[in-house]
Amino acid sequence: MTTGVTAGAPPGPAETAAAATRGTVAPAPGTPTPPARTAGGRQEPPVTAMRLAASHLRAAGCHVEPGPPGSGTAFTARAGGARASCVLSWAGLVDLPLAGEADVQAACGLAHVHGRRYGRPTALGVAYASCVAGLLAATGTLAALAAAAGRGGSTHLIRKGTGARAAVTVRTSVAEAALLSVSQYLAAATAGDDGWTEPAGPGGPPFQAADGSRFELETLDPGAWLRFWTALGVDRAAAGHGWHAFGQRYATAVCPLPPALLAATARHAMPYLRRVARGTGVDVTAVAVAPRPAQAADEQPWQLRTLGEVGPAPAELGRGGAGPLDGVSVVEVCRRVQGPLAGHLLRLLGARVVRVEPPGGDPMRGMPPLAGDCSARFAALNHGKDVLEADLGTAAGRAAVRERVAAADVFLHSLAPGKDLRAGLDAQKLIALRPGLVHAAASGWGGERGRRPPTGTDFPVQAWSGLAALVTPPGLPPAPSLLTLTDVLGGVACAEGAVAGLLAARLTGRGRAVTTSLLSAARLLCRPEFRTAPEEATVPACTDLAALAADPRFAPVLDHGPGVRPRGPWEFAR
Repeated sequence: MTTGVTAGAPPGPAETAAAATRGTVAPAPGTPTPPARTAGGRQEPPVTAMRLAASHLRAAGCHVEPGPPGSGTAFTARAGGARASCVLSWAGLVDLPLAGEADVQAACGLAHVHGRRYGRPTALGVAYASCVAGLLAATGTLAALAAAAGRGGSTHLIRKGTGARAAVTVRTSVAEAALLSVSQYLAAATAGDDGWTEPAGPGGPPFQAADGSRFELETLDPGAWLRFWTALGVDRAAAGHGWHAFGQRYATAVCPLPPALLAATARHAMPYLRRVARGTGVDVTAVAVAPRPAQAADEQPWQLRTLGEVGPAPAELGRGGAGPLDGVSVVEVCRRVQGPLAGHLLRLLGARVVRVEPPGGDPMRGMPPLAGDCSARFAALNHGKDVLEADLGTAAGRAAVRERVAAADVFLHSLAPGKDLRAGLDAQKLIALRPGLVHAAASGWGGERGRRPPTGTDFPVQAWSGLAALVTPPGLPPAPSLLTLTDVLGGVACAEGAVAGLLAARLTGRGRAVTTSLLSAARLLCRPEFRTAPEEATVPACTDLAALAADPRFAPVLDHGPGVRPRGPWEFAR
C-alpha cells in the first residue's frame, strides 16, 4: 500500500497528460454524491447507497421505512408478513477508517484497477462502490424476506426455534461491494501461478479516426480481428500482437496496443472504417461524449413480468444454515462475467447452483493464471457450483437442461438474443414447464439496439451509454474504464432482479420473467446522484492487490488460499 489517490498520469501515446489532477469529473447538473465526512464528529452514513436500496425494494413491492436516526439501521422492509432490517456502512468488517466513496475506491483496489490504463491509481468519476452496495443491500434484504414469506402473506421460520415474525437484520458495506467488484483481479494477483506474469502497460482503446471520431472495436473472434487490421494495411505480426492484449483486456484491465494499429485507424475517415468493420465481422461503437438521456424503464436496472399458472406451494428456505436462499435451486446457462456473477451471488445467499457447461467443461477453466488446476479468475465467479455438461446444440443436451429446470426455482441465462427461444429455453416455455419459476435473462443491450444488436459486452456499452465520459479523468477524451464496470454491476443487478422475482413468486405462486442488461446497469451509474463531487481520499491507496490480500485488516472479509476471494458480502442475524 502507498499513499494518495492521484489521477491523470500519461495513458499512452494516443492521449496526453493534460489536466493531471484527479480521477473524477465535474458533477453534472443534478444531485451529485457529496463528500461523506463527519457531522458534529459523527461519520455520515452511505446515504446514496441506502436510498438506492430503499427505492429498489419499493419497486419490488416492499413497504420500506427509514431506520430511527442514530440507530445504525438504514431501513426496515416488509413484504408478505415478513420483516427485515438493513445495516449499511462504509467499512463493515474491514478494519480501516473509511469515511466515503473516495476512501473505499482507494483502499479496496477499485482506483488501482481502474488506474492501470493511466499508470497510477485513479478514482472513478462515479460513486461506483456505493451503487454496487445499494444493490447488494437490496438483494440481501429481499433474500431475507423471501426466506420468511410464504404464500398469501404467511411466514416461515429461517431457523428452528425462532419466532415466525422475528425480523432478520442484514448487514453489508460499501467496502465489501468494492472488493466484490475486483474479485477476479484479486484472485489473479494471488493465484500463485509461477508460470504467469500479470501484463502491464498504460494506454489502450478507444481508437480514433482521421476526422477525430473516437470508437470502440469489439469482436470475440481472432479471425475477424485479423481481417479488419489487414484490410487497413497492418501487417499480421502487429495485428497478432494486438490481439493478445485486446483479447485479455477484460481480465487484466490493461490493453497496450502496437502503435501501428492506432496509426492505421487515424488514416481513415469513420464511414470507411465502419464499412471495413461490417465486411470483416467486427463491431464499431462510437464513444459518446456525454450520457444519453434516460429512458422511462431506467428507474431500476431490472424488469419483472408475471407469467404462467400458479405453481406448487413454496418450500421453506434457510433451514440448512447456508443462507436465506438455502433450499433454492438455480440452473445457470451463462458465460464470461455478468451471468456467472449473478449465479455466484445466489450461491453465496445459500442457493444450490447448477452450472451448464459444454461437453468437456468451459474452456475458461484453463485461462491463466491457475489456482491449483483451475483458472483463478474463473473460480472467483464459479467455485461451489455444481456442473451439468450439456450441448445446447443437440436435442439431448436441451432435454437435459429442461429436465433440471423442471425441478428448479430459478433459471438464469446470458444467451445471445433469440438463442433462448431457438433452444426452447425462453420464459414462456420454461414457466409453462415449471409453474412458479423465475426466468432471469442477463443481456448486453436489452431490447434497445434492435433485433440484431452489436456484440453487447462491457466496453462498447460504456462507450455508447456515455458512462465512459463520466469515468475519464478531466482533460482527457472519453474512454471506457478497463475495469469491467457494467459486467459487475449488471451481474449484481441480475441477482437482485432474480431475488425480487423469487420473493414475488413465493408470495403469489406465479412465475416471473426478469430482464436485465449491461446497458441498464450503465444508465444507473449515469444518474446524477452517482456523479461524485470532487473528494480526496484520506487513506492510502492500494497499488498491489496481493498486498491487500495479505493485509490483516481485510482478513475478516476474504477467503484465503491460492486465488484469494471475497466472502459473501452479507451477514444475517436475528
